[in-house]
Amino acid sequence: MKIAAVQMSSRADLKLNILKAEQLIKQAVDSGAECVLLPEYFYSMAAKDSDRLALAEAFLDGPIQIHMAALAKEYAIWLIAGTLPIKSEQPDKFFNSQLVYSPNGECVCRYDKVHLFGFDNGNEAYCESDTMAAGSEIKTFQLAEHTVRPSICYDLRFPEFYRHDAGFDLITAPAAFTYTTGKAHWKTLLTCRAIENQCYVIAAAQVGEHENGSRTYGHSMIINPWGEVLDCLPEGEGFVCAELEMDYLNEKRQQLPALKNRVFF
Repeated sequence: MKIAAVQMSSRADLKLNILKAEQLIKQAVDSGAECVLLPEYFYSMAAKDSDRLALAEAFLDGPIQIHMAALAKEYAIWLIAGTLPIKSEQPDKFFNSQLVYSPNGECVCRYDKVHLFGFDNGNEAYCESDTMAAGSEIKTFQLAEHTVRPSICYDLRFPEFYRHDAGFDLITAPAAFTYTTGKAHWKTLLTCRAIENQCYVIAAAQVGEHENGSRTYGHSMIINPWGEVLDCLPEGEGFVCAELEMDYLNEKRQQLPALKNRVFF
């Protein structure tokens, strides 16, 4: 299966972002992609976090979700819609949710971001928990014959999140890593998650300077179970793609049975 990760420099304008996402999805499909991952907040890098709250939709209902389902069906692909704002029981907070659509347009998985980002170095400060509700479940879903562990951005810093029921073939990581943290840790975190879980990692990133004053790192990439980067887009909008090769994955797990040799204390 050929998989693709889209890289965007999303603005505050929802319509423009959806149009750009659709253009990049089509380009990826034209290159042969059967599965496309969008970045975190692809729909809006809002001027302020509360603006995303205003866009929040009830699960399985709302124009953004309807459009994503229609795109998956139109192009007959697996569409992993980065993250979308889904209403929570708290009126002042939303879930940052990764929704997965099958080629017939059905939503087959919903993962709500568990780890909410917090950062303050004196110059930059972020606190997602101010406007987001944290998810409470680890999910796994089937992508054709492949088993997938969905994750989002900050989740990458918590290896135990991925060790639960390990043995999946692919990790998804839509993200909006800041330039500061991305330059220091992004590739290292992605590579570590691929090597320790002996699986592929697909990471779709936000990139560049945004209207809210933030700067994101980009470097969308796909990494194989041996920790090798198969494709990477450092800057600019576009996409990366690679083949998800199960023979290669199974060969590496057979040669080095690290998952079977784990000991828990």
